[in-house]
Amino acid sequence: MQQQSPSWVRYLVLGWLCLAATIAYVQRNSIGVAESTIRADLGLSEDDMGIVLGAFFATYAIFQIPSGWLADRWGTRRSLAVFVLFFSASCGTLALASGAAVLVFVRLNMGATQAGIFPASTTSIGKWFPTSRWAVANGALSGFMQLGNALGVMITGFLLDKVGVPWRWLFVWYALPGLAWAAWFFVWFRDRPAEHAAVNHAELSLIQSGRPAESHAADAEASHHERTPWGTLLANPAMAWICAQQFCRAAAHMFFASWFATFLQEARGVSLAEAGVLTSLPLWATMAGSLAGGWISDWILAFTGSRRASRQWFSAASVLICAALILASYWVANAWLAVALISAGSCVAAFAGPCSYALTIDMGGKHVASVFSTMNMWGNIGATVFPLVVPLVRKYTGTWDAVLFLFAGIYLVAAVCWLPFNAERSLLDDRGEAPG
Repeated sequence: MQQQSPSWVRYLVLGWLCLAATIAYVQRNSIGVAESTIRADLGLSEDDMGIVLGAFFATYAIFQIPSGWLADRWGTRRSLAVFVLFFSASCGTLALASGAAVLVFVRLNMGATQAGIFPASTTSIGKWFPTSRWAVANGALSGFMQLGNALGVMITGFLLDKVGVPWRWLFVWYALPGLAWAAWFFVWFRDRPAEHAAVNHAELSLIQSGRPAESHAADAEASHHERTPWGTLLANPAMAWICAQQFCRAAAHMFFASWFATFLQEARGVSLAEAGVLTSLPLWATMAGSLAGGWISDWILAFTGSRRASRQWFSAASVLICAALILASYWVANAWLAVALISAGSCVAAFAGPCSYALTIDMGGKHVASVFSTMNMWGNIGATVFPLVVPLVRKYTGTWDAVLFLFAGIYLVAAVCWLPFNAERSLLDDRGEAPG
């Protein structure tokens, strides 16, 4: 009798989650390249636009925990479809902005409705992939975030500068794919592999490989309604270090999505279209690093059997190398060569992305969405703060050099934050208690 082959539906699931990430990042970060155009059209100041750019991440941070809780309660099928529907509609309403107040309001709304994407997606990766492929799958998710980021800034610069498309119409166009995605995902997706008609027995067995038998039963019981032990979780020092590294990495990476294009125009003297292309290079590099980082992390895990080596030490080394490459770019006069060094740094730093995502599955137990959303909340507090700090640094130093050194320094602190805790230990045991 011929052995049944896995149906590979898990990769279709991953593809849909990755597409949502791409759409979300096109919508959220393309405004960085359009910033100077919007500022001139609406007569705004740099300080005004700093608030606009950071507004998204304020509500994105605040709503991480509520949206993670909702994803745990509703499941990914319902919650993610609703999130994508509403943030795409918000993106389209940017076209109606007449001043800073409207821009801030819409960006706040986009942040709130995008907050649940990755807690829900990471939870589904934990359910749809075997334990040995969690970092790889999360690496793909991280990579496609940066695909959206890179496509968004590159296409936006080209359409604004070369084609002459009005910035308002751009955001209408960027909203349409998300509306279509939400409708199809709700119809096609299922929260657990066993519920999907296209998943055969071989596929289900492969997905469940490496898990303890009791976890299958727990998954089959619709455990969305189990209460999260927030007090115990937030009192765990390991949770604090995980949040701290995410704060630093997200704050530093936010430079690309906010002021990097303006930095290139003002400090390096490049055109708007050239700034769009150059801004996309670190993002393409981040995509490559995210994809590679997941594979490398899982390979180290298979080779050493150590989550400390494969998640923590690997991540600490990657962000430390990134800091060194950013500092090296300061002494390079040519804009393209300087951005090449920064891009190499962003590629290496991106290795830590899938590690942090996989770590929330490794250490989160039944409460992955809650653990992930807590970590991601602090990441987005960092992303909120950085666009506000840059104009202040520029104002008091009168140079972009200080911003570049701040950029590198934040990655250095991130490297330190990866070291003090032990990834071999769960944040919560099966009873919802911190392990002794």
